[in-house]
Amino acid sequence: MFDTPRKLAAVAVLTGSAILSIQSSYAQESNFAKEHPRRAEVVGREKHEKAKTANEVKNGKLTQAQGHQLNKEDNSIRREERADAAANGGHITKGEQHQLNQQENAVNAQRRADIQSNKAGISTGN
Repeated sequence: MFDTPRKLAAVAVLTGSAILSIQSSYAQESNFAKEHPRRAEVVGREKHEKAKTANEVKNGKLTQAQGHQLNKEDNSIRREERADAAANGGHITKGEQHQLNQQENAVNAQRRADIQSNKAGISTGN
């Protein structure tokens, strides 16, 4: 009825279709994970804070060294967010979000302290 080359061709087509379907599904999951509301909030805040730091350095409210240190801390928070997401199937838990936001709050407090000390002419060590 069916010869072997036809069977092999049919199996190859079905296998290829299955692989493409799996890859497409994985890509959709990856996009979902990147756009997960908790991740989006943390990443959006981190980007906003980095822009704020750059603006403060540009306006002379922070020194280059202070801006560099704040960006370094923001980058560390971003790396932690990525690691948390990788460990949880592409999303972060509410607890991880809370922890990341607390870390970002600390960076924000440091930025404000640096600005205040620069106004007063006091060095904060950065």
